[in-house]
Amino acid sequence: MTGQGRKAEELRKLHGGPRVLVLPNAWDVASARVLEELGYPAIATTSAGVAFALGYPDGQRVTRDQMLEVVARIARAARVPVTADMEAGYGITPKDMAETAKAIVAAGAVGLNLEDVTGDTESSLVETSLQTEKIRTIREVSASLGVSLVINARTDVYHLMLIGPEATRFERTVERLRAYRAAGADCVFVPGLVDRALIEKLVKAVDAPLNILVTPGCPSIPELQKIGVARASIGSGVMRSTLGLVRRIGKELVETGTYSTVFEGAIPFAEVNALLERSAPVMKRTSRP
Repeated sequence: MTGQGRKAEELRKLHGGPRVLVLPNAWDVASARVLEELGYPAIATTSAGVAFALGYPDGQRVTRDQMLEVVARIARAARVPVTADMEAGYGITPKDMAETAKAIVAAGAVGLNLEDVTGDTESSLVETSLQTEKIRTIREVSASLGVSLVINARTDVYHLMLIGPEATRFERTVERLRAYRAAGADCVFVPGLVDRALIEKLVKAVDAPLNILVTPGCPSIPELQKIGVARASIGSGVMRSTLGLVRRIGKELVETGTYSTVFEGAIPFAEVNALLERSAPVMKRTSRP
C-alpha cells in the first residue's frame, strides 16, 4: 500500500471512535497548517470557504480543477490525511464521478464529501439510485488506484431549503443514508440538524458513522460524542469567523483610527513564517544580484 493509501485507512479508522472526530475545516494552506500544528489528526476542507477565497459565492460555482488546485496545495503541505469537500462531485453521471475520483487521488487527498443535490440547483435532490451509483463508482475507481477514498455521503434533506414535506423528512433521510452506506459510504453527513434528541435518534436509525455540522444551537462536542456522533465539522464557520475579524479590524481603523483589534490574538509573524517554512516544497532559491 502506498503512503497515500495508508493515510486513507488512517482517516477511515478515525471514524470508529471512541472519540468524535472533530474537523474545523480549512480553506487554504495557512489555515490547514495552523490546525495541524494544534494536533488535529486530519484536515478537512470547506468548499464554501475555498469558493469565498477565490471570489465566488458558494453553490458549485467553482470548477473541479479550481477546487482541487487548493486541495492539492493543502495535501502537499500537511502530514496528516486530507479530505476534500467536493460539493456534488462536479458532474451528474457516474462517469463524471470516476473522473472526480481520479482527480482527488491525483491531488493527494484521501477522502471527500459528496452532496446529493443536483448539479443545476441546490433545491432538489438526486434520485437515490443514481446517487448510490455515484458512490459505488467513486469507491471502485479510487480503490483501483490504490487509494480507497473515505466517502462522507451527505444528504441535504434538512439543509438549505428543507427539501420535501416535513412529516416525512426523517424517514427520507434515514432511507437515503442507509442506501449510501450500503453503496460504500464510510460516513454519512446530515447538515442542518441541531436538536439533540433528533440527532440521537438518527445515530441509532442509520447504524453508520454520522457527521454533524456544528452550527448555533447544536449540542457541544462532548454531548455529540456521548450520543454516538462519529464526526463533527464546522464547514465554512472558521473562515467566516475570520472574515468577521477582518471586518472588525477595518471598522476600528476607519471609525477610530486605532488598531488594537489587529494584534489581539494574532499569531506572530515569525511563527507563521516558520509554520509554512516547515511544509513548503523545496525550491531552489534565486540568487540576488
